[in-house]
Amino acid sequence: MTLQLPLDAIAIRKLIPHRYPFVLVDRITEFESYKRIVGYKNVTQNEPFFNGHFPDRPIMPGVLVIEAMAQAAGLLTLVSRGNEESSSHFYLVKIDDARFSRMVVPGDKLDLYADLTKSIRNMAIYSCEAKVDGQLVASATVMCAEDKSA
Repeated sequence: MTLQLPLDAIAIRKLIPHRYPFVLVDRITEFESYKRIVGYKNVTQNEPFFNGHFPDRPIMPGVLVIEAMAQAAGLLTLVSRGNEESSSHFYLVKIDDARFSRMVVPGDKLDLYADLTKSIRNMAIYSCEAKVDGQLVASATVMCAEDKSA
């Protein structure tokens, strides 16, 4: 069965094991099988991490921006398979060349881009970017490993 774009939060929840507050992809808007995926996360003032990071000047933690990019990357592989549900889990196993160039704050729409650069057995390497209003906020190369026994 072929998945229809855009993929909404309900379809995403069927594909990845993450649940609130750690589902960091709200929608997938573009997709090219085994090549590229584009999605986004709406960053709201109600995000639980803003209570402690930082109460007087809320900023989305960089590690969560990286996690959002990694979730989009994992979704690229899962959606490429054309399944509506997945029993596989993808784990973030390596981050290279992480760069942050702008803060992500409440009200931002965090656009997520992941390109598959290499796939080896149960592992894949993705080139990822996150943007707000067309401006680059973060980039990294991430490696994810698949565990089908999960």
